[in-house]
Amino acid sequence: MADDVQGSPLVDAAVRRAMWRLLPFLGLCYLLNYVDRVNVGFAALRMNPDLGLSAAAYGLGAGLFFVGYFFFEVPSNVVLHRVGARLWIARIMVTWGIVASSTAFVTNELGFYAVRFLLGVAEAGFFPGIILYLTYWFPRARRARVVALFFLAVPLSTVLGAPLSTWLIENGDGVLGFEQGWRFMFFAEGVPAVLVGLLVLVLLPDRPTKARWLEPDAARALEARITAEDAAQVPGTTGMRDALRDGRVVALSVVYFGVVFGLYVLAFFLPQVVSDLQEQFGVEFSLVQIGLITAVPYAVASVVMVLNARHSDATRERTLHVAVPALVGAAGVAVALFLDSPYLVIAAMCVCASGVFAAIPVIWQIPPTFLTGVGAAAGIALINSFGNLSGFVGPYLTGWLQGVTGDFRAGMFVVAGFMVLAAVVVLVVGRRVGTRDDGAPTTAGVRS
Repeated sequence: MADDVQGSPLVDAAVRRAMWRLLPFLGLCYLLNYVDRVNVGFAALRMNPDLGLSAAAYGLGAGLFFVGYFFFEVPSNVVLHRVGARLWIARIMVTWGIVASSTAFVTNELGFYAVRFLLGVAEAGFFPGIILYLTYWFPRARRARVVALFFLAVPLSTVLGAPLSTWLIENGDGVLGFEQGWRFMFFAEGVPAVLVGLLVLVLLPDRPTKARWLEPDAARALEARITAEDAAQVPGTTGMRDALRDGRVVALSVVYFGVVFGLYVLAFFLPQVVSDLQEQFGVEFSLVQIGLITAVPYAVASVVMVLNARHSDATRERTLHVAVPALVGAAGVAVALFLDSPYLVIAAMCVCASGVFAAIPVIWQIPPTFLTGVGAAAGIALINSFGNLSGFVGPYLTGWLQGVTGDFRAGMFVVAGFMVLAAVVVLVVGRRVGTRDDGAPTTAGVRS
């Protein structure tokens, strides 16, 4: 059974070269993407009072991004499958960069809502497109760690982006004519996406056989290995309509919703949670210090995520590598705001972040066990788009609960509940598609 790249020198060499050539650049693209998506969480500390936004209004606006994202995700990924990643990812990056920079010119609540919705429309298809793109390049035995390395861009976007965003906000007043620093931050952080998007046209080949930096024999061997692995996953769902109706796709959408619920509540509200520690424990932080403290859970989560993905690839087990981190993360967030020390609160948030991030790369190894072709493009996009609706529900619900109760405790309990739900559902899905991903036929042909 060809379940690993070892034993084929041509494939092994092609995989190593592809990792070095593709992952750093794709990671940079996703880092810019995530910074532009969540820098609103840091801007909120100054933007909300400037625009007169309540906690609920801010949560609604932050979450409207995912409404536009939801409606355009599946069509965007199907287009990417048909026209190629190079052209379509470049289009996505240029348009989202323009919209992200335009957030600098928002003057009221309705404008904030509009620009967040349009940012979701512009960005739709990027993440599931990259997930699909990676299946064209890497055999199954490497994919969890490859996705984890790519997904490092998310915690790194906070480790690097949090101090940068807060520094730009604090020092941006009057720069380029922007009256408030948060406006300059939005403008400055949107421009790189446009520039890197243009580089995609030059640096991102659609498939191994189109990469000039791969030896032709190695490129053909790599594509043949991936084709053989896909053929072994039979019977599979290949059509778009069948994929969208497949019960396993729906179930994985629920799993992803539960895990990503925690991700976006952390992204949009962790800076405010850290800020609230000042009043709760009688400490004082500058805006930059808040950014640095916010980065700590993400730094810890980066290490845990890669280790979990490597272990999942080594054992070829997927289900427990999603369920266990989700349960551990739920426990961390449930107790975080009931602890009697700011250090313990941050430690608990590290546990939560680690659980969220550890689960996500492994989730994406389950759909290819029963989806192929345009069915994979549509199914992966649906899972991501439905899951990312939690980015709308999470910020809005958390903001509303914070406004009603006066703190974030109720919202954190909701996060824990959704992560427990994700763990339970993925265990059920694992029984339908098999807990291992070893390139052999599984129960994937059984429709739920």
